[in-house]
Amino acid sequence: MITKERLLKTILLPHFSEKATLALENNNTYVFKVSLYATKPVVKAAIEHLFNVTVDGVRIVRLKPKQRLFKGIKGKKKAIKKAYVKLQAGQTIDLAGISA
Repeated sequence: MITKERLLKTILLPHFSEKATLALENNNTYVFKVSLYATKPVVKAAIEHLFNVTVDGVRIVRLKPKQRLFKGIKGKKKAIKKAYVKLQAGQTIDLAGISA
């Protein structure tokens, strides 16, 4: 049993990019930034709980931290994890009120 607290902490925010927009238009797939410890079953349960939709499939991508150089100072960006969530046909999520 997954607690409601864990479900709420799993989905961080929606990810808006050109690739995410094409995935939404062509495949009814939404992209979310998720916790680094999120798994597919937890992401599926969180999306179904938060948005009252039926999830068809979940794919997760972990992006490694990128090296940055600013005025001779080396640094790293944070590692992120994205979840590509495909919904069943006819289902949508209203992301208008959510800001990135």
